[in-house]
Amino acid sequence: MLSTTPVSLSGRMSSRVPASAADSASVDAGADSRAWLDALRAVGAEHDRAVASLHELLLRAARFEVSRRRAALSHVRGEELDDLAHQAAADALVAVLAKLDDYRGASRFTTWAYKFALLEAGVRLRKRAWQEREVVLEPATWPLVADAGQGPADLAETNELMRAVKRAIDGCLTDHQREVLVAVALTGVPIDVLADRLNTTRGALYKTLHDARRKLRSELAERGFTLDSI
Repeated sequence: MLSTTPVSLSGRMSSRVPASAADSASVDAGADSRAWLDALRAVGAEHDRAVASLHELLLRAARFEVSRRRAALSHVRGEELDDLAHQAAADALVAVLAKLDDYRGASRFTTWAYKFALLEAGVRLRKRAWQEREVVLEPATWPLVADAGQGPADLAETNELMRAVKRAIDGCLTDHQREVLVAVALTGVPIDVLADRLNTTRGALYKTLHDARRKLRSELAERGFTLDSI
C-alpha cells in the first residue's frame, strides 16, 4: 500500500501546484517537471519515494474536488466521501504512471497530474450521486423545450421542431443510438454513469453519440430544419 506521509525528494521536486503565474515563475517549472519524470522512471528507493509523493499530491487534489462538490452529496457520510477520494487518487496514480510518455511539458508536471485526480474524483462522485437513481433510456413523454417568453408563433415553431426531432430520432437512429442520445441529451445522465450501467466505455458512448448526432443533423436538414445544439 502506498504511504501518504509527506516525502522529501532532496529538494529537487515541488509537490505544489502553482497558485499563480508569479508563483510558477519563482521556480524553474521545466527543471521541476524533469525531476519528477526522472524520479518516476527511476528504479528502487528513488522511484518509490516519487510514487509516494505523487500519490500524496493526487490525494490532495481528489479531496479538494470532493470538498468542492460536497453540497451535492449531503446525504453521503464523510468517511465514504474520503474513501471515494482515496479511490480516485489511486486510479489517477495508475493513469499518470501509464501516461508519462504522453506528458509534453505544456504545463508544470504537477499541474498536469493534478487534473487526473480531479477527473477521477468527478467520475466517482457522479456515479455515487446516481447510485440509487434510475437511468431512463426511453422516456414516457418527450419534453418540449420552450422559452416561457416566446410568442405564439415562436412557440409553434419550437414545437414543430421538437416533433421533427422526435420523428428523426425514432426513424433514423438504431435502438442503441437512440437510447444513448436520449439518456445523455434529454434526461441528463452523465456519460460515465451511463457507461457503467450499460457495461461499456466512455469512448464507445462518445462514438455512439457522435454517429447519432451526425445522422440526426442530416435527417433534420433533409426536412428543412437545423439544430445546432445537438
